[in-house]
Amino acid sequence: MFNIHLTMKYITLIFMIKKHHFKLFFIVISFLIACKSEKKEHHNFQKKLENRYNKLLEYKLDSTAFPRSYSHEKQQIKKVPSKDWTSGFFAGNLWQIYKLTGNEDFKKKAKEWTAFIEKEKFNNRTHDMGFKVFCSFGNALKQEDNKAYKDIIVKSAQTLSTRFNETIGSIRSWDFNKDKWQFPVIIDNMMNLELLFEATKISGDSTFHKIAIKHANTTLKNHFRLDHSTWHVLDYDTITHLPRLKITHQGISDNSAWARGQGWAINGFTMMYRYTKDLKYLNQAEATANFFLNHKNLPEDGIPYWDFDDPSIPNVSRDVSAAAVVASALVELYGYTKNQDYLDYSKKVINTLETTNYILPKDFEAPFILDHSFGDWSKRSEMNEPIVYGDYYYLQTLIRLKDLN
Repeated sequence: MFNIHLTMKYITLIFMIKKHHFKLFFIVISFLIACKSEKKEHHNFQKKLENRYNKLLEYKLDSTAFPRSYSHEKQQIKKVPSKDWTSGFFAGNLWQIYKLTGNEDFKKKAKEWTAFIEKEKFNNRTHDMGFKVFCSFGNALKQEDNKAYKDIIVKSAQTLSTRFNETIGSIRSWDFNKDKWQFPVIIDNMMNLELLFEATKISGDSTFHKIAIKHANTTLKNHFRLDHSTWHVLDYDTITHLPRLKITHQGISDNSAWARGQGWAINGFTMMYRYTKDLKYLNQAEATANFFLNHKNLPEDGIPYWDFDDPSIPNVSRDVSAAAVVASALVELYGYTKNQDYLDYSKKVINTLETTNYILPKDFEAPFILDHSFGDWSKRSEMNEPIVYGDYYYLQTLIRLKDLN
């Protein structure tokens, strides 16, 4: 049968050859071959990713065994109860996979794991209410307009507010090391403020909003160095209410730039601008993002060493979780600034993860997606392993890029 489209293609090719456009002809052919190859590689990657998603779905339901990380050395999953600061990420991962895939199985499993975290709304011994409750119930609320979820978020905000010191102007982070610290505040704590803002939106009670503002302003004033990197821990004097120590707990040294800490700062102050539209928060997010992106020790592929100042670079572990935290933040920051460098970095990170060995192989029997995250140097634990929060911010980056497009 006569095929006019095929005939026209032949005529075009003949014309090109007759006109001696051999170079252009081969460029076109090479381009078509490359596109086909790229499409095949992307399809293979999507299948690999789908296999990893299913490992989360297969993990046995257990309210005392939230999967936190995987030890390659011990060949076992580290499981934690709901009181652990990382407990909310696994449920959050399931909610985010549901948003990405539309597969109802992930929604069902997400609801089951989320329910196990509800009791944490009363836990006033931790500042990590946002990580636990908002990463789980907050993601649930994005998928279902559920009054019970809203009530849990508001109650959690009330509990978190009990750790706020009006005079110091901050929410206390940790209760341990009382012989060493008086009122410790860590940069990670910026990530818990989103819960407070959302609680105000739900309840109409501006108390939570005001606490978030006060905490962010105190952090903005005291937590950053002149180069816009951040200290990890500030300890405040309970009498003078001024910083008495500027130190690290998880970085290589007190004056080093711990990679994930920079990510918490960029992410936290970008979020602050989202809720307030106050330019001072946007400026700080940009300044710390620029410090991160322009650092001489940031590898070309975008995955940072766990600490920018580790003297053993380049022979040290990378931290894919830090890359994911920053990539997620920079998609949002790009939306406010239109700075192409921010979006380019986020896309570079995703491309690196797609084309290297950061995605766990399909037959790896553990409920995680990414390998090579770096946990806690102070305890020498979870160094260069799959860790649940690396997956969380990777999935959040995918969603934000998808929404942007």
